[in-house]
Amino acid sequence: MVADLINDMLEQTLKLQGHILEDIEDIKAANHEKLLDRNEDKLEMMQNLASKKVELNKALHHAIQNNEDINQYRASVDQLEIELKKLYLLNARLGSIVEPVRKMYKEIVDDIVCEYGSSIIEVKA
Repeated sequence: MVADLINDMLEQTLKLQGHILEDIEDIKAANHEKLLDRNEDKLEMMQNLASKKVELNKALHHAIQNNEDINQYRASVDQLEIELKKLYLLNARLGSIVEPVRKMYKEIVDDIVCEYGSSIIEVKA
């Protein structure tokens, strides 16, 4: 059970890393629609990872209570931790790319609002 949870979490982590790398490439290529298409999947995967973490902690606790040697999982848990750190760094990299783009769009909208007021479309009756 513990090994299966670790493997599932590792697989999810690697998939998320792949999605974030795709996001970075799509931002560079201005494929914003593809970014939006992946957002729901990424959110679901992150929620799944969070719930698997709770399950893993429970499974490890249960294994300890049953006098199971949990050191057998040490290498797998260490690898999972390494991949989760990579995921964190990729998220930070994505954030550092997205934030300037967000600011740029905000400045464009602010400029338009300053020039044309809060209503871009003028309605004449």
